[in-house]
Amino acid sequence: MNEYVTPPGGEVSLYGDRVRVYPRAVQGIARNFKWALLIFCLAVYYILPWVRWNRGPGNPNQAVLLDISTERFYFFGITFWPQDIVLLTGGLILAAVGLFLITSLFGRIWCGYACPQTVWTDLFMLVERWIEGDRNARMRRDAGPTSLDKVWRKLAKHSVWLGVAFWTGGGWIMYYVDAPTVVGDFWTGQASYGVYGFTFLFTATTYVLAGWAREQVCTYMCPWPRFQSAMLDEQTLIVTYQGWRGEPRGRGKRDVVPAPAFGDCIDCHACVHVCPTGIDIRDGVQLECIGCGLCVDACNEIMTRTSQPLWLIKWDTLARQAGLAKGELVEPIKLIRPRTLIYLAVLGIAVAAMGIGLAMRSLLEVSVQHERAPLFVRLHDGSLRNAYTLKLVNKYTHDVSFTVTVEAAMRAKLQVAGSTDAPADAITILVPADSVGAYRVFLDAAPGGVEAKNAEITFLLRDTTDNILIKRSANFIGAGKPGGG
Repeated sequence: MNEYVTPPGGEVSLYGDRVRVYPRAVQGIARNFKWALLIFCLAVYYILPWVRWNRGPGNPNQAVLLDISTERFYFFGITFWPQDIVLLTGGLILAAVGLFLITSLFGRIWCGYACPQTVWTDLFMLVERWIEGDRNARMRRDAGPTSLDKVWRKLAKHSVWLGVAFWTGGGWIMYYVDAPTVVGDFWTGQASYGVYGFTFLFTATTYVLAGWAREQVCTYMCPWPRFQSAMLDEQTLIVTYQGWRGEPRGRGKRDVVPAPAFGDCIDCHACVHVCPTGIDIRDGVQLECIGCGLCVDACNEIMTRTSQPLWLIKWDTLARQAGLAKGELVEPIKLIRPRTLIYLAVLGIAVAAMGIGLAMRSLLEVSVQHERAPLFVRLHDGSLRNAYTLKLVNKYTHDVSFTVTVEAAMRAKLQVAGSTDAPADAITILVPADSVGAYRVFLDAAPGGVEAKNAEITFLLRDTTDNILIKRSANFIGAGKPGGG
C-alpha cells in the first residue's frame, strides 16, 4: 500500500511511491479453488469463439458472436436484434443484482476468484514465478545489480506476458468476427485496420493491467470497492482474522512450560506475504482486500508447523466473531436475512421478467407509417391515393411471405410502389430470412365519400407460412382535411 511521505519542512505529501507487492506462492483450499476457477474461466474465454452452431445456410455458424456489421448478437440458438435492447438491459440488471446478492452473502468473492483482472493477474504471476522464482528470489534479484541472469529472466517473462496478452486481445476480437476467418485474415495481412488496431489495444491493456498495474487496478481504478460496503453487514461471510484468539501476537514456541503470554499469532507475516494486494488481514476489513482467502491457506500452513489449531484466519461473520471474542455461544451463519431476501426477490422478479420477455419476443415485427409529403394525391380517375411505408422485420431463419389487406369503411385498393401489377384488394410481400424489409405501398380510395374527412383504417398482414395475423392501425388522409392540398 502507499504511505504518506513527510518531506523536509514538515509538510505532509499526499503522494507516495508505489510499494511493489511480491506475493508468495501458497497451497491450500482457497488456492486450489482459485486454480480450478482460473482454468475454467480461461478455457471458456479462449475456446468459446471456436464452438460452432448450425443456423442454416447464409447464417454465421459461430455459437457466440456479436456481429457489428449485421447488428446481430448470436448466442447459440438465440439471435438478438437491436430491437431486443430491453433484454440486454434486463441482463445487465440480472448481473448487477446477482453481484449484490453474492456480495451480501460472501463478500468480495467475485473480486477474489472470477473477476477478469484477478484471473489474468493470477496467470501473469504464475508465469513470473516459473521464470523468476518465488517471492524471496524475485526480491533478491530485483534488489541486486544488473546481471545476465537478471536480464534474460526479465526478457523471458515479459515476452511470455506479451504472448499471453496478444492471445487474449486476439481472443476478444474473435467474439466480433468469425474466429477461423479472422485468424486466417490476420496472419495473411487481409484483416481490416480495425481488427489489427483493436487487437493491439486489447493486447496492450492486458499486458499493462495484469502485468504492471495488478493490485493498483483493484485499489484505485475499480469502483466496486468504494460502494461494496453498502452490500455488507455483520452477517456477511468474509475473510476474518480471529483477533480474540491470535492476540497478543508474538514470536516463540507455544508448547513450552510455562506457556508464553501470547496468542496463537506468531507474527510471521505469512498472511501478508501471500496477499496479492499486499495488505495485512489482521488490521480488519479493508478496501484493498479482494476476499481471495490466500491468507487463510498461508496461516493454516503456519498453524500446522507450530502444532496449533487451524483457522486462525478463516471465513466467518463479524457477528459471530464478536460473540466468540466475548466467550458467548454464537448462532449459525444467517444466509437468509432481510437484505438477502430483498435481493432474492428483485432477482426473482428480474428473472421472471426476462423469461417472459424472451418467451413472448416476437420474431415478426411490423410498423406502418403514413408518408408526410404529399399527404395524398388525386389520380386521373378521381380516386384518392395515400402512400405508406411498411417496415417488416423477419427474425426467422427462413423467408416469410405476407398477404396484406386493409380494413376500411371505403372501397380501397393496394399496390406496391414500382410494381407493374394493378391495384388489388390484397398484395403479397416477401421478407427474406433474418432481414428488415421496407416497402412503399399505395392505398387508392375510390371517388366519393372520403374527400371530406380522414378515415381510420387497419392493415392486416398474414404470414402465409405460420398463419400469423398482425394488425396495424393507420389513417387515410382525405382531401377535405384542413391543411390538405
